[in-house]
Amino acid sequence: MFNRTESFAQYIKLYPVVSILIAINVIIHLISLIPLIGDQLFILGAGSNALIADGQWWRFITPMFLHAGLVHLLFNMFSLYLFGPELEKLAGRVRFLTIYFMAGLFGTVVTFLLQEPGYVHVGASGAIYGLLGAFGALVYYARKALPQLRQIILPIIVISIVMTFVSSNINITAHLSGLAVGFLIGLSYFHPKRIISWKNRKR
Repeated sequence: MFNRTESFAQYIKLYPVVSILIAINVIIHLISLIPLIGDQLFILGAGSNALIADGQWWRFITPMFLHAGLVHLLFNMFSLYLFGPELEKLAGRVRFLTIYFMAGLFGTVVTFLLQEPGYVHVGASGAIYGLLGAFGALVYYARKALPQLRQIILPIIVISIVMTFVSSNINITAHLSGLAVGFLIGLSYFHPKRIISWKNRKR
């Protein structure tokens, strides 16, 4: 399921939403490396609780496309590259985007509500954890029909949660809220009755 064997061209054709998201994040990171321009990107787009409170509402979204260094970017984009395609295929492009952006958005909103005013954060981790949460919902419904999926996804979710608490400079709030939002949306999208409805429409 998570073994990527497609060529570069096949991957882009089969999973356009994931490909576009990865491309946007990589391009923005490359721009952020340009002197002065890169600094302005972070000044204008980082998730600053104080500035959000001051009315800069776009910062609920923009942190999802900024990363604090190459390692941060690679970790998030590799996770998106690995887990995104199967969810895009299962849920469809629009539903996949909904899971991704709602998880990322709520990660920032909950961070704003629970963290101190001076808290500043960047990264797509909340959205990435939302994808894992959606897979968790799929496992919940298909735990008997797809036992192999459960054996793969549950350890990944557990390890991801553990890493959230043991790693430094991690937005724990965004990770956990993104995971929860992805799970809740997934419960709606992957409900057996809704799956049957999708299949009937395709016929």
